[in-house]
This record gives sequence, C-alpha cells and structure tokens, in this order.
Amino acid sequence: MKLKNKDPKIYNLIRREVARQKEGLVLIPSENYASLEVLSAMATPLSNKYSEGYPQKRYYSGNKFIDEIESIAIERAKKIFKAQHANVQPHSGTQANEAVYLALLKPGDRVLALDLSAGGHLSHGAKINFSGRFYRFFHYGVNRKTELIDFDEVEKKALRYKPKLIIASTTSYSRKLDFKRFRAIADKVGAYLMADIAHIAGLIIAGLHPHPFPFADVVTTTTHKTLRGPRGGLILSKKRDRLDGSNLAQKIDRAVFPGTQGGPLEHVIAAKAVCFREAMEPGFLKYQKQIIKNSKAMVEVFKDQGFRVISNGTDNHLFVIDISPTGLSSLFIQQELEKVNIFVNRNMIPFDKRSAFDPSGIRMGTPAITTRGLKEKDCQEVAYLVCELIKNIKSASKKQKIKEKVKMICRKFPIYGNLRW
Repeated sequence: MKLKNKDPKIYNLIRREVARQKEGLVLIPSENYASLEVLSAMATPLSNKYSEGYPQKRYYSGNKFIDEIESIAIERAKKIFKAQHANVQPHSGTQANEAVYLALLKPGDRVLALDLSAGGHLSHGAKINFSGRFYRFFHYGVNRKTELIDFDEVEKKALRYKPKLIIASTTSYSRKLDFKRFRAIADKVGAYLMADIAHIAGLIIAGLHPHPFPFADVVTTTTHKTLRGPRGGLILSKKRDRLDGSNLAQKIDRAVFPGTQGGPLEHVIAAKAVCFREAMEPGFLKYQKQIIKNSKAMVEVFKDQGFRVISNGTDNHLFVIDISPTGLSSLFIQQELEKVNIFVNRNMIPFDKRSAFDPSGIRMGTPAITTRGLKEKDCQEVAYLVCELIKNIKSASKKQKIKEKVKMICRKFPIYGNLRW
C-alpha cells in the first residue's frame, strides 16, 4: 500500500517539501537537485541489506550483488578523481573528515586549517565540534586587504606549531586553492596534507579548478553539492603513506569501518555510483562551466548595486556579500528572502565581529539554479531580485512583486517536471 494511505502525515509533508524545492530558487551553494536516476537508486530495497566490511570481506552473508555495486562505485570514483584509492562508505563529509583524523592523528595532535570566518568548516576545529574537542587546531586566515588566503601566515603558523596535518579547504571561500603551495609548506614541517573539496568536487572533475592530486595525501568530499549526487561522503587517497611508507589506503578503510561507522548505506552507495557515471558524461563539463559563468554574472550585479563581495569576486560556484553596511540582520534578510521563495544562508565574513548565528554576510551559489537551466541573464535577474528585496525589505508590495517574479522564473525553468511524490 502506498505511503499516502499508510502514513498521510509524512506523505503530505514530503509533498510539501518537494513543492518547496520545485517552486523556489535555491541559492544555497551546498544544495543541488539530484537526477531522477540518483533518486531512484536510493529508493530501493538495497536499504534493507546489512553490509559491514568491504567487498569480498563482509561480516554478513548475502552480499554478492552489494559487493558488485560498491566495487563499481569505488572504481568510478577513482577514475573521475584520478585517485589511487577510494572509500565510498562515509555517510557525510564530516564523517569522512572524522575518519581521516582517526587514520592519521592521535587525540591531542596538532592540525592547521582555514578559519571558519574566512571560509573554513565546522569539522575543521570548531570548539563546539568533535574536531575541536579531540585535536589541537590552529587556524590560518586571509589577507585583510585582498581577502585571499595568506600563505605567509600559513607557513609562519606551520613552522611555529608543527602540525601533523594541514587542511586546504573551502566552504565559503570563493577563490581557487593552491594545493601545490600547501604541499610545499606541509613538506617543510613533515605534515600530511588533506584537501576537503566538498564544495568544488564537480569543478575539479571538470578541470575548472586545480586538482588536489598529486599534492594531497588524502582528499575528502561530499557527493551532493557541485557533484550533484546523493547526500553522502567520499574519501580519496594515495595507496602509500608519504611519511612512513605504510599502507595509507588500509588506514583509511579501517578508520571508516570499524573505526567510525558500522553498516554502510548501500542504497546511497548505489546512488553515488550513478552520479559518478553522470560525471563522466559530456554534459557534466558544460554544466560545471555554466555554474561558474552564472556565479560570476551574479557577482557583477551585486557589485553594480553597491554590495561588497568578499575577495571582490569568485572563481567558483559561490560568493559571499557583506551586508553590514545595510544595518540589517543577516538572519532577518535570510528569513525575508525565504518568504518570497528565495533560499540563501547567512554566513560569517573574514574578521567578522558578529556571531555565527547572525553574522555579517550572506552566502549564495549557483549549482541548483544552474541545474534548473538558468543562464547568465537569468541569474542576473535573480541577483537583482535579491538586491531589490534587501533595499526594500519593509515594503510588502515590493516583496509580493518579487515573489510573483520568482514564481515566473520557476515555471520557466521547472525541475522534476510534473512528477509527484
């Protein structure tokens, strides 16, 4: 019997959430629309199977076909990322990071990572996160004038603190990462180099951003942002440990299972395999190129409208605007945009004096609206709507007009067609 009849409350909430996604403009750079093929793979009885362990090394029987699926996912991941080893089991990007820490570090070891306000991630040493509790994190930032990563500071702090691990990453950093320079600094202090490419994975596959290999020892990513797959994580690595010559791939695998996880989500792994195949298609490169074109087009509108864009631009799928001169709360702006079906997220800016709950920035990105089919002119129109709302945030009539324009854009660029859940 269908869910509609068995559990109407959940069924109706699912329908309403799907409608929200279809009828709104998602500018949150960490969100995207997975293909129907990816969604179909997740909605299968593969969810029923318990598969602790790895292909041909399971702790339960009945994994013949599961092994084949996971092996395909592994090989596809290695191919598209040019990696020697891949572990497709992490449930999320944070759990992928947790496993890497467990594999390479001991509690109390030192780590150097990008500061949260400059574009780093919660799992890179935030005090409220497990990473900040179990390990000694030190942070580097950006240059105050250019708002680009200050490599002099990175090297200075690396030499001072002698970290065992250095992390190169971006969560709200809109410029390219120089993995080669990070590697040179890591070599000076005998540290591992980890690249967290959760946001830029799709751009890297398409050759539109510098590749972390061969410079990084380990690479972590999510599979649901620019990669446009299911919600999940992935770890890529060299086979051998650069520092001691041991089996790095084995360390990673043992850190995932049994180190940090039990049974993997095989229905999600199947969906990961599907999205990896999609990343091999010619259209994927075209899509990634359009993401960047759209992002740059939106940035120009915000600059023309008098908003300061952090680092004065973008090289990737996202950017952050400084709303502090408006005197408005970023939380309030986010809430008002949501009322007109435009979804963004408030974000800290470099050297932010405000709290993470109500910071000085708004972060936006183009992966989801590019999946809908929007091009540069369409994205510029969306940027104008955001600017118009911020500048007329107390005008009910203006907001109603903006909401109608959002509806028109969503009708012009539909997602998932007329399909219903």
